Amino acid sequence: MKPALFPALVLLLLALPAAAPLWAQPLVTAPPLLTLEQLPRPSGPPPDRALVVPSQVLRWRDEAKALEHGSNGMPRDPVAAAALYCRASRYGDAESQYSLAWMLSHDRGIARNDAEAAHLFAAAAEQGIAQAERMLAAMGGTPMGEPPPCLRPPEADVLPPKPVMAAQKPGAKGQALARSQDWPAMPPPAQAPAAIVDFVQQVAPEYRLAPALVLAVMATESNFDPAALSPKNAQGLMQLMPDTARRFKVSRLTDPTQNIRGGMAYLRWLLAYFEGDVALALAGYNAGERAVERYRGVPPYAETRAYVRRILTAVHGQRNHPFDAAVTPPSPVLDFWRPVAPRRP
Repeated sequence: MKPALFPALVLLLLALPAAAPLWAQPLVTAPPLLTLEQLPRPSGPPPDRALVVPSQVLRWRDEAKALEHGSNGMPRDPVAAAALYCRASRYGDAESQYSLAWMLSHDRGIARNDAEAAHLFAAAAEQGIAQAERMLAAMGGTPMGEPPPCLRPPEADVLPPKPVMAAQKPGAKGQALARSQDWPAMPPPAQAPAAIVDFVQQVAPEYRLAPALVLAVMATESNFDPAALSPKNAQGLMQLMPDTARRFKVSRLTDPTQNIRGGMAYLRWLLAYFEGDVALALAGYNAGERAVERYRGVPPYAETRAYVRRILTAVHGQRNHPFDAAVTPPSPVLDFWRPVAPRRP
């Protein structure tokens, strides 16, 4: 260095502000992690008032997976993923129910909620997902409290107002029927054997049932095969479980006459229990009345939802059916989840 430059360099250094010692300098730290209380809490599902088809439910699930993991060119967005899993869960998608329950129980980008996770694991387990059953057992078993919004029936399933009971005629104690539109005449299913159609048309009135409803259930349950046997041991034309058969005094499930009468007796009971609501009666026939009560409507099982939809289509969308109030008192939870229609003057 030239001697002439040295004094100038010293003056320049003296003019600079003094640097703080290393021990006094602030440490550079990573941004703090979110606490459980700070994690986002996804809101309930948006209303779906139009018909939602199964392909739409699968699209929701696929998009939710991509958002959860940041795959398929999608940004990672756990809140958006949870919202889509929630929508698919309402319509019975077991994989979505399991995935959302996992997110809720493992703080996967959304606030932890073990109570909701337990309900979702239970719904997925009831549809055959073994991992969900193991997770539910690890969480203590039966979930407590009301099902979360992601498992409640969609808006399209909202119950109609409570039916107004018709006045009883003298001498007709216990035979009050709900007011409902008369069921129109419907042709039997094309594949129904003539002998079965004749039998149902003659016997169904004994049980206060529209023959079209009985035949539609039978077509969906067994396709009129008296030897039909399901993996869950449901048997015969009406696919009665052994416990249901004993409940309605069916001694021989292989006897077509007894089997059909037992199925009619169960349908009559379900219609009385759910006060003429056909969708709820059908859901009870498929999944059990306790599942209907627990979920406040058609349970969030893909099989049950498809079952109800198929039979309602076969009976031209009829949602109300006359019922015999003397058969059984109504479900005690009905009035908690549907409006009450004003009585006619």
